[in-house]
Amino acid sequence: GGDHTITYPILQALAAKHGPVGLVHVDAHSDTGDSALGQKLYHGSPFRRSAEEGLLDRGRVVQIGIRGSSYEPDPHQYCREQGFRVVPAEECWMKSLEPLMREVRAQMGAKPVYISFDIDGLDPAYAPGTGTPEIAGLTPAQALEIIRGCKGLNIVGCDLVEVAPMYDVSGNTALLGANLLFEMLCVLPGVKTL
Repeated sequence: GGDHTITYPILQALAAKHGPVGLVHVDAHSDTGDSALGQKLYHGSPFRRSAEEGLLDRGRVVQIGIRGSSYEPDPHQYCREQGFRVVPAEECWMKSLEPLMREVRAQMGAKPVYISFDIDGLDPAYAPGTGTPEIAGLTPAQALEIIRGCKGLNIVGCDLVEVAPMYDVSGNTALLGANLLFEMLCVLPGVKTL
């Protein structure tokens, strides 16, 4: 997809069909900002707007890989107040995320879940082609653990956003993004894999 704003209308459509959905959100940023340059809807606000509209089952929202600069002294306060689980990047460093994903699967249960993956959740050493890179992010192997860890959930949709090929002449970011999307397709309900 394009920038993370695209997730907001998708969640509106899904909530109209399924009611509030759970969310597995991989990103460097929580995207719960209130406004920027006087605009309430921008790539840093889709999950605040979604929470305000009741599109999210707030007790089933997990944000993984969050890090980077902030304009707030407690950048995760809003998310915690909403009932979101925030997993900062430093809690992921140098370890497998399979144990985390066991917890996430238990938290999500059998109700509808949406996966939203911002490529800047990965370290820019692997995915430099994005508009808001933040150092010290996840590895591609951890990204696979997260996505594959969603297998068996009632996934009703997914996206991968913020790939900007013009910022990566090697093409590695686009390659990584395409592979992660393929992995998401493989964990959709009813898909048979070897």
